Amino acid sequence: MAKPAVLFGGPSPEHDVSIVTGLQAVHALGDVHAVYWSKTGDFWDVDAALEARDFADGVPRKSGQLRLVAGEGLLGKRRPLDLAAVVNCCHGGPGEDGTIQAAMNLAGLAYTGPSVAGAALGMDKLAFGHVVRGAGLPSLPRVQLSEHQAPPFEGPYIVKPRFGGSSIGIEVVADAATAQALLRSAPHLRAGAVVEPFRPAAEDLNVAVRSWPDLQLSAVEKPLRREGSGDILAYRDKYLGGEGMVSAPREFPELPGEVADDITEMATEVARLTGLRGVARIDFLGAEGDLYVNEINTIPGSLARYLWVEPEVVFSRLLADLLDEAVQRPAFHYSAAGADGSALRSAGTMADKLG
Repeated sequence: MAKPAVLFGGPSPEHDVSIVTGLQAVHALGDVHAVYWSKTGDFWDVDAALEARDFADGVPRKSGQLRLVAGEGLLGKRRPLDLAAVVNCCHGGPGEDGTIQAAMNLAGLAYTGPSVAGAALGMDKLAFGHVVRGAGLPSLPRVQLSEHQAPPFEGPYIVKPRFGGSSIGIEVVADAATAQALLRSAPHLRAGAVVEPFRPAAEDLNVAVRSWPDLQLSAVEKPLRREGSGDILAYRDKYLGGEGMVSAPREFPELPGEVADDITEMATEVARLTGLRGVARIDFLGAEGDLYVNEINTIPGSLARYLWVEPEVVFSRLLADLLDEAVQRPAFHYSAAGADGSALRSAGTMADKLG
């Protein structure tokens, strides 16, 4: 009988965080295939009873290697896994930028979370910023960082990898020269970087949004920094409490009515613009009485289960709805409509076209 799979890990800087999220989903669902995507890009069928520490040194013992094959799905040594759908718990890199989504499309697998286009847009901070501003939503200026041209606004600056998440590789700098030096030296900026004005007094406000069975917003959180943190909410603030994002410090503030309404309106519009599918977290910045759309995280840590306190959605229900959407509302539908052969019949010979 077909049963779900949970996919986690992946060749990404967020590999370890993804394992924590994936194992939380595995343990909550119970009877599932646990599929580990290693740092080297291989897929493994692993024991669903494993804990995070069992992956600290790589692929756990007694794991069975899998292959992801177009038209066939996930194949073991003898036969394909009989899968109802895949819960995608991969954060960052190819697990969240559209790569694994495209591969699962070709393999014929139903999966949770963003489509190829939604994942690619969410992972590209520059493109997402342009879409948000183009729709008339408030957002801080964001441009591609260039070695040859200073940003068109004054510092201090916050420099971010163009493609990435979890606060990895983010730096606050005082001037354009320092920002440009980072572009040449920082490993997380090799694929490009964006730069924004840094607002030291800005507060983070985050909300989760899910798309099934209907569009629904969670409570709004204000993440808190751990003692000794720097200028921004850092990786250690989010993920080093023992349970991933679940144990990160936060509060649920009582927001003024107009702020709550603005977050609801803007989050709903971001969901529409990005074709939101599954559960995502939309991050805002509050600064000097203004509210700005910051980013969308299309596969958030712990699948944002910690935000569903009002309205309350227990993790097992959240996962069940994700799996139901994966089957009932597929992320892809290929069509050859219009390819009726008329262009081929009138094409003539290739020799004519080359000569």
